[in-house]
Amino acid sequence: MRLRIDPGTRMLGRTLIGGAPLRVLRLSEAGARLFRQWENGDEVHSGGQLADKIIAAGIAHPVYERGTLTPADVTIVVPARDPAGPLPVGALVVDDGSVEPIPHAAQRHQVARGPAAARNTGWWLADTRLVAFLDADTRPAPGWLENLLPQFEDPAVVAVAPRVRSAKGSTKLARYERARSSLDLGDKPAQVGRGGRVTYVPTAALVVRVEALREIGGFDEDLRFGEDVDLVWRLVDAGGRVRYEPAAEVVHEPRSSWRAWAKQRFDYGTSAAPLSRRHGRKALAPLRISGWTALAWSLVALGKPKLGLMVALVTAGLLPRKLRPMGVPDGESLKLALRGHLGAGRYVADLLTRTWGPVAIPLLAATRRGRWTLALALSRHVREWAEVKPEVDLGTWIAARAADDLSYGAGVWRGCVTERTVAPLVPDLSDWPGK
Repeated sequence: MRLRIDPGTRMLGRTLIGGAPLRVLRLSEAGARLFRQWENGDEVHSGGQLADKIIAAGIAHPVYERGTLTPADVTIVVPARDPAGPLPVGALVVDDGSVEPIPHAAQRHQVARGPAAARNTGWWLADTRLVAFLDADTRPAPGWLENLLPQFEDPAVVAVAPRVRSAKGSTKLARYERARSSLDLGDKPAQVGRGGRVTYVPTAALVVRVEALREIGGFDEDLRFGEDVDLVWRLVDAGGRVRYEPAAEVVHEPRSSWRAWAKQRFDYGTSAAPLSRRHGRKALAPLRISGWTALAWSLVALGKPKLGLMVALVTAGLLPRKLRPMGVPDGESLKLALRGHLGAGRYVADLLTRTWGPVAIPLLAATRRGRWTLALALSRHVREWAEVKPEVDLGTWIAARAADDLSYGAGVWRGCVTERTVAPLVPDLSDWPGK
């Protein structure tokens, strides 16, 4: 095994800064030497505990030349309802609600019970060590399993997900989805878990150890949406490790119309409330930042940018005292603190136009200062458009991004009303400096 060091990692003497969420690790002299060797491409022959620690922190990602598992060790399970198109050869298809039998089906539900129940029916029939869940409208790229299976050489890894990309198309919706699909988690590998860069992976395409599924009881069939998030978090809570490996790709068909697309986003939003009941308020908090950072940005929004800047500068000065014993220079600590304050502005903007959007946007639009705040929040889409370079014009991109966020936010509010909870609407500001 070799380690691919995450691009955002910095080594200052024996102090390692990186990962998601950001970690600061103080290494021994021997540990620092090993890390530099791994950074240069040497194989991991010793220092297994250190390697495991930085992998778990998201500072490095394991790379295996080959593995002992093959596609013959995998049962492919496809949940489908009245499938009409071609399905993966050799797949175990669970037809959820079909009236007539279909040639591919090994099992059939007479009454539709949802995708979670269909997947459970499928994996319980598997007689292999691994099971791969694939949606009926996905098309795996050649060699996708071969790129995922080596990750299971780590016995702690219980699930690995490929990158799920939206299929290319000529319509504006297809081109937007190709660049901004909610299933596409990017081109960088990651350790999956709450608080990380990749917090969950969709079961539109996911390979899981059958033993791990048995230990947690599989999917929660009471969840109509968000069952994939719940499954991944329970796998991690049980002590397993879940990896995201974009070297493997699966293509997913986008929705056929903007209306169907908006409903999909709305449905995703409705899962926040039931998930918060299962995993706690903080797991689904729409914003998690330091209370001081929240105060600084609140002052800016209230038209007091100088006071907000003063709060940011004063609180940034508290971090060097905390990191100095770990070998982080004061100047570097100040940069980290100020970068954190500045970067949090994007998360505050997400909160205003996404989760709080159905209520916040009308309120902000009613006043001049509110309109300036709203324009500032939406300006992040312009920067994103310039960075992503999607095959849609700027106006379409901004409108689609705004509708994307608003549809999801409306779903969150609907879920909160249904579940009688406000947990997914309440930010987590508990991370105060010095706590």
